[in-house]
Amino acid sequence: MGRRAPPASTGTLTIEVVDRITAIDEQDWDRLLEDDDPPFMEWRFLASLEAAETLGEATGWLPRFVLVKKMGQLVAAAPTYVKLHSQGEFVFDHAWANLAAQLGVPYFPKLLVGIPFTPVTGRRLLTRPGEDRPALVQALAEVLVQLAASLECSSVHINFLTREESDLLAGVGYLPRLGLQYHWFRHDERDFDDYLRRFNSKRRNQLKRELREVEAQGLELVTIPGAVMTPALVETAFRLYLTTVEKFYWGRQYLNLRAFQEIVARMPDRFELVAAREKDGEIVAGAVNFQKGQKLYGRYWGAFRDVKHLHFNVCYYRGVEECFRRGLDVFEPGAGGEHKLVRGFEPTLTYSVHHLADPRLRGPIARHLIGERAAVEREREALLAETGGRQVELDA
Repeated sequence: MGRRAPPASTGTLTIEVVDRITAIDEQDWDRLLEDDDPPFMEWRFLASLEAAETLGEATGWLPRFVLVKKMGQLVAAAPTYVKLHSQGEFVFDHAWANLAAQLGVPYFPKLLVGIPFTPVTGRRLLTRPGEDRPALVQALAEVLVQLAASLECSSVHINFLTREESDLLAGVGYLPRLGLQYHWFRHDERDFDDYLRRFNSKRRNQLKRELREVEAQGLELVTIPGAVMTPALVETAFRLYLTTVEKFYWGRQYLNLRAFQEIVARMPDRFELVAAREKDGEIVAGAVNFQKGQKLYGRYWGAFRDVKHLHFNVCYYRGVEECFRRGLDVFEPGAGGEHKLVRGFEPTLTYSVHHLADPRLRGPIARHLIGERAAVEREREALLAETGGRQVELDA
């Protein structure tokens, strides 16, 4: 680990590829970030995953960070991984891999730009403030295609990027793809009662019944900041995560205890545990949240025993309450789950782009994506009409 590819020059720019985030100076990397970039793009989060050995050949995630330098200074970068499978990405391309197999085209390895195991929207092609961003994004787009060819990767995939990046990359030949998540937006509401007024009286009464269920079961919800997380609490958060992995047939364990320990140790200001506990302090369920800027991000729900409506309280209502309490504007509770829709979370477009080298794959997938994008747009419009929700564009 730690090897660097020989620098390559593109005009006044120098391109390097390194195989671990810790080969990059932390301050240099974080200078590329903007206030609205998610915490999962920070050097310390990516370093936590590497330190915990959740990445590497054994797990099918081989880091190959692409760096662009100008006069020795880092001006752009992309968190890039050679992937030996499609797990942990949340932009599902299994049908594409099946098509490749039918055509006799090798699909793996492939090149992925994204955050491991984390379906959160944000810039994926980082550029230093004050630089010519469109030019640097185009340079990264070209370098990624060249890197994929040199590593004998079938394709380049950039997941959960912003609409701005998607538009720029579509302009240089990448194929755009749309998805849907459900996010909460504060709009002009002042408090939780305002939030409840979004709903008709029948639905509002149902939400109030769900909210009362926690107390009816003799439980209380507490938010435990990362700064006061003890080793025992960190282990509890990990064991809660495992309950969800083990409960569902599609569950996969991407993280280990060391990852939780590293993340809490490195990012106590971002991390918090929302815990449902008995009066004696015993924790029966919980979820991890991260906060940065005006956004709250929900992750890693789990429960040691099933309690009616507890998931909704821990993962959704508590997050909304915290947003009002802290003056936050957006709550992203994770991928999937149309049950979020009836609780005031709005269908929000997510973006990915894809470059497939082999024309036997590129042609049919490009045609498929035209119809898929239209279908996603129609679905979103139908969901908005059904709920009377407001249309929101998520650009970052």
